[in-house]
Amino acid sequence: MERQTEIFRTIHNKTEKAAVRIEMPAAAAEILRRLSKAGHEAYIVGGCVRDSLLGREPGDWDITTSARPEEVKGLFRRTIDTGIQHGTVTVLKDGEGYEVTTYRLDGAYEDGRHPVSVAFTRSLTEDLKRRDFTINAMAYNEEEGLVDAFDGIGDLKQGVIRCVGEASERFCEDALRILRAVRFSAQLGFVIEEDTLRAVEELAPSLARISRERIQVEFNKLLVSANPGYFRLLYETGITRVLMPEFDVLMDLPQNNPFHCYTVGEHTLRAVEEVPAVLALRLTMLLHDVAKGWTGTVDEAGCSHFYGHAAQGAAWAERFLRGLKYDNETTARVKALVRWHDTGFVPGKKSVRRLMSKMGTDLFADFLQVCRADTMAKSEYAKEKILPLLAQTETLAEEILAQQECLTLKQLAVGGSDLIAAGMKPGPQMGRELSRLLELVLEDPQRNTRDYLLGQICAEGTELETGQKRGKE
Repeated sequence: MERQTEIFRTIHNKTEKAAVRIEMPAAAAEILRRLSKAGHEAYIVGGCVRDSLLGREPGDWDITTSARPEEVKGLFRRTIDTGIQHGTVTVLKDGEGYEVTTYRLDGAYEDGRHPVSVAFTRSLTEDLKRRDFTINAMAYNEEEGLVDAFDGIGDLKQGVIRCVGEASERFCEDALRILRAVRFSAQLGFVIEEDTLRAVEELAPSLARISRERIQVEFNKLLVSANPGYFRLLYETGITRVLMPEFDVLMDLPQNNPFHCYTVGEHTLRAVEEVPAVLALRLTMLLHDVAKGWTGTVDEAGCSHFYGHAAQGAAWAERFLRGLKYDNETTARVKALVRWHDTGFVPGKKSVRRLMSKMGTDLFADFLQVCRADTMAKSEYAKEKILPLLAQTETLAEEILAQQECLTLKQLAVGGSDLIAAGMKPGPQMGRELSRLLELVLEDPQRNTRDYLLGQICAEGTELETGQKRGKE
């Protein structure tokens, strides 16, 4: 858990809660003051209060108020009706947007996400009752201090994720809260309270009704959190059985191989923890061995093999990511890294240059991160064998980049215009010839001169010579 503020550590009773002071943006404070001056109650609420008490930097500063949406709009010059049917108006101030939402009571939920009706209320406590977790159901303003009707402070101190009221009711209102419970647990390093955890397990199947886009957002936040290994909770509570059943197979799949000491699933979770908190990298580690679930074989000596799992895993990863509506760039990057992750290589400048040329320098850097994380989640034998090779490869890659050695067609000393000027006709042959010249340069960077490369074209008797002879005829 991140550093807690001194104020947070000293809160014990109602009087001390009233004395709490949270530093908020000047614009947010001004919105509260203007609403208060007009006779309305107003507080910052939810995640910004929680994060401020934990010493974390809030991402958003949401405001709740007794004022109706039309009253809010009448008080501020620049507003946007971002969710007017649910009482939310965005107030634009100092170049930022602040969501201001009227206290409300939600009617019955019929789709596991949206209330059939919304009724406005004048009671802050009634509004807080409909929120998901106690740590997200606290409000604050400078006059009253902290309003904490459900002991969110106590749960923050204990490091607990607990639903407001009856957990099953909160999850039936919005099934995404089931996944959010695990996500908050991972972000904060908290445990899920027993009754809340039981409801997660019982109601996990209802996540099937949630849109893939909303699932993706929670996946992302969990994976790039400080505790990505908490993905295990998705398995233990039955959530992966709904959202990613292929993962469940991996948890019990052995790897009888000197390079491994864990099941595929355990290896996967450890690998996710070993890679930096970059979404594409953590997605790659989560998905890199998924195809082992259907490519496994055992030889006569009892040794496990998973031939072709990288290529098949890349294809599966693409389908999975598209299903969760990931953007094309992330999907393509993860697919490529999954495909390359099991690539064998021998350190040496020639082989490193070729790999960097095939992957591109940017992807190659990620590839090395993936290889290191993959190795760190293997046996000690694997670490002893692979880590020294990785270190050598990283050093060679740094030297290649520092010396600006040619790795791409753009870096070749000759281009298409040079070949045309020398007599070659435009067409597919030109592209093949440039690729052949690049191979010569990857073999020896000293060859990357115009004279040498044009000389190689003639020496090989390519279409260039043929075209010149035809011209003479």
